[in-house]
Amino acid sequence: MTEQLKKLCDMATEAHERVQLNHADIDPIVGVHHKMRDAGFPADVMTIDCLKTGKRIILILNDDELDVVSYQFSYKDKDPASEFEQLAFDALSPSQLYDWMSSYFARPLS
Repeated sequence: MTEQLKKLCDMATEAHERVQLNHADIDPIVGVHHKMRDAGFPADVMTIDCLKTGKRIILILNDDELDVVSYQFSYKDKDPASEFEQLAFDALSPSQLYDWMSSYFARPLS
C-alpha cells in the first residue's frame, strides 16, 4: 500500500465515522480496489458508495501524480464519465470527504 493510499484510507475512515454519527440515513461503504493496477495501470481506486441512493464517489490515486487525487461523483449502476475532477492531495481532508458524503448522498436522485 502506498503512503498516499494509506493517508486516503485514514481520511476516509475518519469521515465515515463522522457521517455515521451525524447522518443516520446515510451508511456509506468504502472500498479500495486494485483492478486498475492488476490491469497494468499504476493507480489505486477508492469508492465510497451509498446503498440507499445508489450514488458513488470515486477517488483515484495515480502513482505518476501522487500530489493529485482525481475524483468523480457518479452512480453504482452506471459507468463513470471519462472526465474526472482533480484536487491537490494536500487539499483533501477528512472534513472534505465528510462534506462530499453528507451533501452528495443526502441529495435526492436527479
